[in-house]
Amino acid sequence: MNVSGLLRVRRFLPLFVAQFAGALNDNVFRSALVILATYKLADSSGWNAQLVATAAGGVFILPFFLFSATAGRLADRFDKAVLIRLVKASEIVLVALAGWGFLRESLSTLMAVLFLMGLHSTFLGPLKYAILPQHLRHDELIAGNALIEAGTFLAILIGTIFGGSLVLGDNGIVAVLWLLGALAVLGLVASFAIPAAPSAAPELHVGINIVGATADMLRYAGARRDLFLSILGISWFWLVGATFLSQVPALVKDRLGGD
Repeated sequence: MNVSGLLRVRRFLPLFVAQFAGALNDNVFRSALVILATYKLADSSGWNAQLVATAAGGVFILPFFLFSATAGRLADRFDKAVLIRLVKASEIVLVALAGWGFLRESLSTLMAVLFLMGLHSTFLGPLKYAILPQHLRHDELIAGNALIEAGTFLAILIGTIFGGSLVLGDNGIVAVLWLLGALAVLGLVASFAIPAAPSAAPELHVGINIVGATADMLRYAGARRDLFLSILGISWFWLVGATFLSQVPALVKDRLGGD
């Protein structure tokens, strides 16, 4: 099956829609928050706009560092389709919290929601990748992974543009909230069409010790040079990208004089 063919089958399309809507939601919210903070909320709240923009990137990424190992264990322990539905349902709650924060113009509330958005994505990440080998044939895996990655980066690009463009316009906050809500509902509806993906390791112990789980993962990867170098490469890629992207609004406002 060719790449476009995967977008017509239930084994893949609902997963693609659910993850794309989630990634788009994350980036619409993050971009709207950073632009609103840079041009409005930071000054009125007595915060440094550049610091807020930088902190926003770190707050969103922090859950990936803290909870990725535990999220991976959960993905192996339980039915992945069921977990995806639970994660997407939690996104509805997060959008409601974001709406409360935006309408109150509470920067601290919005930063807390941003952390929870990162936590939501942390638990969705291993699910969307681990489910692919269960639903796709061996000769479809490269195409499936490519589409998931392409969807993620398109969501980052589109979400960054629309979140920043909408939020400072007339009724911009309301427009952003409508978009966030629509994307959350779309992702949840799509998740219910994802076929079952039974546990890969039903006897696996998950536990609540996130430090121990992370240490176990690092020891495992450290003993395998190819895995360890891959993790380092991917991590540096996201670190550089997130750091650069978070500085653009402050650069445009303070150095280039842009509105």
